[in-house]
Amino acid sequence: MKINPLNFLLDKDFDVDKKFYFISGNETTLMEKIKLVIIAKYQEKEMVSVTNIDTIKDFVDEVGLFESFKIFLGNSCKGVDEKNLNKLKNVGGIFIFVEENSQKNKVVKSFFNKDRDSCLIDCYTFEKDARIKILNNFLSQSKLNISQDIYWFLIDKLDSKYIFFENGLKKILELSEKDFTFKNIIKLITVDDSDKQSVFFNLLKKNSEIIDIYRNKIVDYSDVNQLYYYSKFFCQLIIESNNEIEYQKKIPLYMFKQKNFLIDVYRKYNSKKKKLLIRLLSTTEKALRKESGLSLIAGLRFILSIKKITVS
Repeated sequence: MKINPLNFLLDKDFDVDKKFYFISGNETTLMEKIKLVIIAKYQEKEMVSVTNIDTIKDFVDEVGLFESFKIFLGNSCKGVDEKNLNKLKNVGGIFIFVEENSQKNKVVKSFFNKDRDSCLIDCYTFEKDARIKILNNFLSQSKLNISQDIYWFLIDKLDSKYIFFENGLKKILELSEKDFTFKNIIKLITVDDSDKQSVFFNLLKKNSEIIDIYRNKIVDYSDVNQLYYYSKFFCQLIIESNNEIEYQKKIPLYMFKQKNFLIDVYRKYNSKKKKLLIRLLSTTEKALRKESGLSLIAGLRFILSIKKITVS
């Protein structure tokens, strides 16, 4: 079965009771975090021993006199297939396999997704909704109140890698409420300053210029994901606003330098264009999830399509 990684991260009561876990995706810091969370959940129940294994094909369980609960960690899915996993179902303990996405493990992922005794956890860069849930969880646990502008600043600007996102939150939540200022927060956190959103802010330039900027800023799947979710944020501001006054109020204060550009873009939209934008966001997100190898092409097509809708 497939499980959302947020279940492991945010739900303290979420139980783990599978024989096999396969942690995959392309966000390695999140993959590592999920692995540690699973181990920690078993450690809460009983004494646990953790053993690394190279391959399960020739796996032999060594039985001792005083056995603790065993967790076997495989850093690849080499040798993992239905036949070999069935051989391990009677071995005491559980198996956790961790490997980034590849063509080789598509079949393996399919098996883990269907098998009742297995768990598949796909780890990708969190989109905006997930980042909001994580931040809300941190704020709830710390019982802190922050301004809306700082809240959305953190959602937009904290590093897209989970471990840096989490570490940044831990640092700022140590501040007293009176010290919650932009100046203090920027000093403490790792801000994603790669400026991927600048591609969106050049939306009204010639296609040739947009392509040059895109090629300089966007070089891998992670970059495309960041650009997509930055752009999705700006597009949702347009889609969800009923008029220009409402739209202007939704633009974060820290984006004062881009405000005139964003207003200019909004003025080009009507209800028909908004529907086209909704359709584009949906089809692009599906394409990025299915074909990570083609993400650079999909990302460029996405940004040029936004321009086409905007200026048409």
